[in-house]
Amino acid sequence: KGKCPEDGWDESTIELFLHELAIMDSNNFLSNCGVGEREGRVVSGLVARRHYRLIHGIGRSGDISAVQPKAAGSSLLNKLTNSVVLDVIKLAGVQTVTSCFVVPMATGMSLTLCFLTLRHKRPKAKYIIWPRIDQKSCFKSMITAGFEPVVIENVLEGDELRTDLEAVEAEIKALGAENILCVHSTTSCFAPRVPDRLEELAVICANYDIPHIVNNAYGVQSSKCMHLIQQGSRVGRIDAFVQSLDKNFMVPVGGAIIAGFNESFIQEISKMYPGRASASPSLDVLITLLSLGTSGYKKLLKERKEMFSYLSSELKKLADNHNERLLDTPHNPISLAMSLKNLDETNDAAVTQLGSMLFTRQVSGARVVPCGSVQTVNNYTFKGFMSHANDYPCAYLNAASAIGIKKQDVDVFLKRLDKCLKTFRKEAKQEKRINEISDSNAATEELED
Repeated sequence: KGKCPEDGWDESTIELFLHELAIMDSNNFLSNCGVGEREGRVVSGLVARRHYRLIHGIGRSGDISAVQPKAAGSSLLNKLTNSVVLDVIKLAGVQTVTSCFVVPMATGMSLTLCFLTLRHKRPKAKYIIWPRIDQKSCFKSMITAGFEPVVIENVLEGDELRTDLEAVEAEIKALGAENILCVHSTTSCFAPRVPDRLEELAVICANYDIPHIVNNAYGVQSSKCMHLIQQGSRVGRIDAFVQSLDKNFMVPVGGAIIAGFNESFIQEISKMYPGRASASPSLDVLITLLSLGTSGYKKLLKERKEMFSYLSSELKKLADNHNERLLDTPHNPISLAMSLKNLDETNDAAVTQLGSMLFTRQVSGARVVPCGSVQTVNNYTFKGFMSHANDYPCAYLNAASAIGIKKQDVDVFLKRLDKCLKTFRKEAKQEKRINEISDSNAATEELED
């Protein structure tokens, strides 16, 4: 039926299935006689076994989704993977999605492929409207495609950074709708930035007849992010949404899913990919989904949501103990931020030093964001880089509850963070005492004089 099984398969069943697919490829025929330049020859047995002898890759030179006659097994693998992934995207919350395909590139390059496809539809366009998110790959995806990003600064609402809809519409009017390739919005992001106002942006795009591409990098694991995409497509326009395989399905880096609501447009994107492609990302995600089944993946999504609540409550307690606070970002369903105001006021270098201390203590993924850092990316200068705003009110630390996180991860992280912050408080007290003694000695000397 081309759907993800409800109950996961055991490893021997999956391996048998893959071997059956592999013997359908011509390079595995016992009597095969290959005289072309690409015949699926692999000299290393280890490499052949690693890929289950599915060597031909996917697609043909003109279309990544096309069937390759001499690689029937690999072609079937590709078709099945795309079908199973589509089923899981619907399960995760975007029920009206009509088409998707796995592409052997990470999210940034997959976004670039979408922009290059739109170029043929809008030859006059040179601008992309982009609500700011301080993440290099999504910014570079526009530059690499040859377009000029129009950066829309976020607006501060409480602690949250949200989409400035008025600024988006003002830029569309100023530049002219025909000169804009698309609006490039974001769902999953680091707090205190929250997902873009997708429904409102989708309505704007529909009103001005402008395409809308959504960067949904790690949003499949969030019912809230997927709901935003579903609602955006219902009330307005969303042409494609792109998500990472590794972040959402816990497979090696190197693949993404491009999905949308217009099957012909998604096919256009797949045909834009030049040449054949590696089957590795498709193979990895198919094996993973067959082993999990829909019940296993739903369980992971449920556990992630529970761990988000646990991380939020425990990080708030820790913040209170150190006279800091958990920033109030209710619209962000994956990432949290804790202020580092006292640390920043004590010592300018303390914030970045905290990041180093956590990393050396084997805490990975936590981001420490100082105030006022400036960075240039492809000749564009961002003030307050990493904070998604020119002047965010305070320095802060990020932590995320992503799919696969365990209670042990949260507990160990909080324990190590607490120790690091106590070290800073102890050093600050010692420095304050030294200064007091120094001031006292100076006053005594002045009186004696």
